[in-house]
Amino acid sequence: MIFDHAGKTVGQHQLEHRQILPQAGWVEHDAAQIWDRAQQVIAAALKQANILGSDLVAIGITNQRETTVVWDVTTGLPLSNAIVWQDTRTTEFLAGLSMDEQESIRFKTGLTIAPYFSGSKMNWLLKNVPEARSENARFGTIDSWLLWNLSGGVRGGVHATDVTNASRTLLMSLESLDWDDELLRIFGVSRASLPKIRSSCEQYALTDPHGPFGTAIPIAGILGDQQAAMVGQVCFDRGESKTTYGTGNFALLNTGHEIVRSNNGLLTTVCFKFGDEPAHYALEGSVAVTGSAIQWLRDQLGIITNASETESLAASVSDSAGVYFVPAFSGLFAPYWRSDARGAIVGLTRAATKAHLARAALEAICYQTRDVMDAMMADSGVPMKEMRVDGGITANSLCMQMQADIMGIEISKPLIAETTALGAAYAAGLAVGFWSSPQELRTQWQESRRWSPTTTHDLREKGYAQWKKAVERTLNWVD
Repeated sequence: MIFDHAGKTVGQHQLEHRQILPQAGWVEHDAAQIWDRAQQVIAAALKQANILGSDLVAIGITNQRETTVVWDVTTGLPLSNAIVWQDTRTTEFLAGLSMDEQESIRFKTGLTIAPYFSGSKMNWLLKNVPEARSENARFGTIDSWLLWNLSGGVRGGVHATDVTNASRTLLMSLESLDWDDELLRIFGVSRASLPKIRSSCEQYALTDPHGPFGTAIPIAGILGDQQAAMVGQVCFDRGESKTTYGTGNFALLNTGHEIVRSNNGLLTTVCFKFGDEPAHYALEGSVAVTGSAIQWLRDQLGIITNASETESLAASVSDSAGVYFVPAFSGLFAPYWRSDARGAIVGLTRAATKAHLARAALEAICYQTRDVMDAMMADSGVPMKEMRVDGGITANSLCMQMQADIMGIEISKPLIAETTALGAAYAAGLAVGFWSSPQELRTQWQESRRWSPTTTHDLREKGYAQWKKAVERTLNWVD
């Protein structure tokens, strides 16, 4: 995506790449194909915008944070398929860590012990790909792979990452913002094979003039996708938050310069670091099933034919008639962290219709988000007056009104929907002076829609209490 000074899109292109599923629980990508597709979309976006690479002032990169690549710096080729964030092959290795090791990892990284993160993926590659143990092997997340290739690859590419991506590896200390010797030992990863950790907003390298841009342009912003959305939503200050609604959803709360360690099942992570300024940290909570609950209504139950029908169907009834839907299809994420939980629909009567179920599905999205946000406020002590939202489900106005009512706060949607890409552009533009300051970005941020709560406190709390009872039934069923 190419943005102008007003933050408006002037060119864009996208291509899918292959999803590789070698066996149950394994998810891989072809990193060489990702680089090839990246070059294609760069050329197509420039063509659509009718500009040259030399018209660009800077480049930002944003990426799925935990997907892990290993490559050979002498050939420029990946040594294995990339292991994707969803991959679970390292579950057994993590379960074998001692309690002391697990506690040290949690304290130093702010993360939970899960195959989701990059460190155990690197450990698996080292054990199973002999070439990964070579002195020519380099590890990185997708941002590092793209930066290295864009800056010249075998002709002298720069091997670096930013603090937001590094904070998702289980290898970086939140306090030092550097690779930690104890964590490197636990996972068996050498410091020499890892990228240098830099801020989210500085000039890392120039693009190779022989590359897809055809000229030397500063690569000046790197942010993991959820942190990029925070920057795109200009959530620069302590207490500001955003929720991105996708297949699941991700909520982040800016805790300022304070590392807030969660007692309520949330992750502590780096929010962003602009140049030499101190890092901002965040609490992060994830919900496994939000948009995919609507897909389930469509694909498995057949009560709608496309997702957009959900709003009108749910709006055809005034409430869910006491029906509560807990979509724990793959367990419950924050704040419960119960991978063994399974979905449930409770409160059914003979009078319940597909409209009530559709409404209950939308309410489930909102209740799960409240679960996460309540945990954030409990951990941080920061009251929440407003939540900024982005992602597909925000097109459903009824769902966003429900979110405002269930949480009792204002819900705000930005005019520019592509907040993740915009955040990476903002970081790069700040680094080169294209934008003067975060304050300038705040003044140009525009709202497209706002939803205010319309229910009473008592009604809101009664509904939430019923939701918690429904969740308890899913957990008791497992027990």
